[in-house]
Amino acid sequence: MSDNHGNTPAAWSAVVVGLAAFVVGGIGLMIGSMLTFWIGVALAPIALVVGAVMSKLGFGGRDHSKERAEARGREHGEEPAR
Repeated sequence: MSDNHGNTPAAWSAVVVGLAAFVVGGIGLMIGSMLTFWIGVALAPIALVVGAVMSKLGFGGRDHSKERAEARGREHGEEPAR
């Protein structure tokens, strides 16, 4: 697991856009406007794109997989790879 537990600008931006998408879609359903509903539906996948792009730009958390693998190796008495 990441040390930041998703508390990154990329994650929060994706959540905000996703939440806005569901709010817009829900309002569209309540007022009976299918156009507004479908705008909300169209915004939902954009949240995934926003999160992925921001993460690629460096606003996501660090990848700890290499560090984790080295820590597991130390636990089992293995020398870290150099």
